[in-house]
This record gives sequence, structure tokens and C-alpha cells, in this order.
Amino acid sequence: MAKNRINKINEEVRRELASVVRELKDSRIPMMTSVVAVHVTNDLSYAKCYISVMGDEETQKKAIEGLKSAAGFIRREIGRRIDLRHTPEFQFELDHSIEHGAYINQVLSDIKRGESDE
Repeated sequence: MAKNRINKINEEVRRELASVVRELKDSRIPMMTSVVAVHVTNDLSYAKCYISVMGDEETQKKAIEGLKSAAGFIRREIGRRIDLRHTPEFQFELDHSIEHGAYINQVLSDIKRGESDE
């Protein structure tokens, strides 16, 4: 039962966090920033947020810095939007899964083009 509750909280926090991130007016956070996943601890103290940022390494680093500096605002907004006993502290980590998926698609497209050229 508790596992199902935490999964629901994870998804609701992820959805609201994505909305808050889109609304941030920080030039360090590009439009192509996605919240991939959120894992909230069982006691709701911390939420580890996996963020994907399209761009070079410097852009990704600045986006994470921007999110960390806005963590207090983000926490307050999430607390206002979601009815939880405790609003977790947010920890942001870079996630490369979307970037890796785009690379795989590019490689597959290149292979397919190579086969059709023969």
C-alpha cells in the first residue's frame, strides 16, 4: 500500500515540478528542460529530481545551477499546489536518457540511410 502511495506522490510531484520549471523566468534554464523522473523518500523529506536538458555540457550545468538556486521557490510552489503533510527538499541531478535516445535514433537513421544508398 505504501509503495503505491509513494508512486502516486512521485508522479504528482513530477507533473507539478515540470509545470513550475516551465514557468521559471531564469535565463540559465532553457526551454528544452524536462523533468524525467522524481523519487520522493518514504518520509517525504527529500525528492531526487532527474532533469534532462538539451544542449552542450555548459548549458546543462547552468540549468542545474539555476534549478538549485530556485529550489526554495520551487518547494514553496509545490507545497502550495500539492496537499502533502511535508513538502520535500528538492535535489536536482542531470539525466542523459533523452539525449541518449536522440543519439540512438540518429545512429539508426544513419544506418537506414546507408542501407538504402546501396
